[in-house]
Amino acid sequence: MTDLAQPTGSPAAWPDTYGDEAKPRMGFFTDTSICIGCKACEVACKEWNLIPEDGLVWTGESYDNTSSLNANTWRHVTFVEQRKQMHLDPIDVESGDVATATREGGPQPLRWLMESDVCKHCTHAGCLDVCPTGALFRTEFGTVVVQEDVCNGCGYCVPACPFGVIDRRHLPRQAEDAPLLMDLLGKKEDGRVWKCTLCYDRLKGGHEPACAKACPTNSIQFGELDELRERAGKRLEKLQAERWNGARLYGHDAGDGVGGFGAFFLLLDEPEVYGLPPDPVVPTAHLPRLWKSTALAAAAMFVGLAAAFVGGGE
Repeated sequence: MTDLAQPTGSPAAWPDTYGDEAKPRMGFFTDTSICIGCKACEVACKEWNLIPEDGLVWTGESYDNTSSLNANTWRHVTFVEQRKQMHLDPIDVESGDVATATREGGPQPLRWLMESDVCKHCTHAGCLDVCPTGALFRTEFGTVVVQEDVCNGCGYCVPACPFGVIDRRHLPRQAEDAPLLMDLLGKKEDGRVWKCTLCYDRLKGGHEPACAKACPTNSIQFGELDELRERAGKRLEKLQAERWNGARLYGHDAGDGVGGFGAFFLLLDEPEVYGLPPDPVVPTAHLPRLWKSTALAAAAMFVGLAAAFVGGGE
């Protein structure tokens, strides 16, 4: 069996609950500095997982017509257009030397920031904490998956996700004219929650997720999480040495509000620029303390009532 000594930030239910069947924790490292916005990941995700089409309405948000992650978009490519230079000190492409940036005196060139967003498969997953049916579970790979045949559509998990990833599916009216789609999904208004499974079925077969397989630039990298974190650290050092503007890692820190991500990112600006929360905290983080306080309050009330009853009888 592979050595699975738990590093700091490992999910509490992994790998102990799987015993000999546990696998090394797998995840994604998405390097946005080499994302070209081709959306191959979005297409591959939909094709493999039989996800209904969406993003057919023009939003005016650059080349982004899916806008955000939802029940029908498990991979979402964000486009951000900025009037910022790519490097802190502009680089002369021919010589590789630091150039006098706008040597013609013109404005800084436009740069596009592109980021393929996905479920973070959090170490401490709020969606997992609040699910009353067990539809959400931690796999032997340390990922978080929804069992659609167990989900009752209660929606408790939706507000429990600090990233707005998990969502209930409501099909468009046009779907009434798609019998095949109806057969696949069972009914017109699905009502259940859906999100990235990190292609659990492919992982069990020894294959990488569809989005990583389709990525032409290797922006989406799949593998053992500890190895990806080490690789990401070296990549960040390289970009910082080259003075890339705003390079930083997001979600790699096991000490953050969700215990670190199972799918983390190298960004070129603040997380908010990409529509990501700067300091995400799992909403269920304080539940143990709240339950303890509630129990103490209930005990105090009981003692008070008992004292009042005894005192009233005298």
